[in-house]
Amino acid sequence: MEQLFLLVFLALGGSALAGTVKVVNQGNEALVERLGSYNKKLVPGLNFVAPFVDRVVYRETIREKVLDIPPQQCITRDNVSITVDAVVYWRIVDMEKAYYKVENLKSAMVNLVLTQIRAEMGQLELDETFTARSQINEILLRDLDIATDPWGVKVTRVELRDLIPSKAVQESMELQMSAERRKRASILTSEGDRESAVNSARGKAEAQLLDAEARQKATILQAEAQQKTIILQAQAERQQQVLKAQATAEALQIVAKTLQTDAHAREALQFLIAQHYLEMGTKIGSSDSSKVMFIDPRSIPATLEGMRSIVSNGVEVKSENGLQQS
Repeated sequence: MEQLFLLVFLALGGSALAGTVKVVNQGNEALVERLGSYNKKLVPGLNFVAPFVDRVVYRETIREKVLDIPPQQCITRDNVSITVDAVVYWRIVDMEKAYYKVENLKSAMVNLVLTQIRAEMGQLELDETFTARSQINEILLRDLDIATDPWGVKVTRVELRDLIPSKAVQESMELQMSAERRKRASILTSEGDRESAVNSARGKAEAQLLDAEARQKATILQAEAQQKTIILQAQAERQQQVLKAQATAEALQIVAKTLQTDAHAREALQFLIAQHYLEMGTKIGSSDSSKVMFIDPRSIPATLEGMRSIVSNGVEVKSENGLQQS
């Protein structure tokens, strides 16, 4: 009997000792109740509780978790049905509140998120739901974080995954997008034609302007060239006349010197003058503007005598000038 009692005592003692030791893994926490009321929270590691009076009632991780929100039907402000689902990232920051403030925390989180999504979708029109997704995510995060704070929960991120309109709405949206694309294509085509016409007209105007400027420059250059040609011709004629005058003056000087040194040079000069006079009459008579030339033969000796006197006077004046200079 004594051995039997000893075995029962040892069994009860071993079970009681085993019940006093609780091991909590890293990232988890546990709640302990003593005689039906909250006593303490067990942290990761080795923990001890009182046997038979303490009981672990809740054990949960404090790491971040993902809550998958199922698709639900929402009605937008313009009465369009749309299916929305989301993903919520959250974690428990206060284990005691998460257990004692709400029953079935996960179910409460799902229903709260569905309600918030439905409320936010009802404030937007269909087009806004596609363009303002990031703003909707921020609003849901703020509202859910505030709503779950009494439950000891921290919502870290909310993401809307799919926004799917009804089939009829999708068909109408496709028709609208097709019409919009055709409209944009027509606008782009008309703008292209307009720019092409404008560029063509601008090119023609610029070409005409350049042509006019080129003609103007050519006219100016031609006038300047003609002016320079006239100036050069005048200068050449003047130079030619100067050279002829100089040649005539030099020739007269040579003739005067010859007349001074040679006594028979006067008769030769008179002969040459008469000969040139006759040649001049011949040229005048053969010109196009003169058809008939009347010459009195009796006047030829008088003319020659007059020219001889002019030459004689010139020679005498030249001789006097030479004597005066000497």
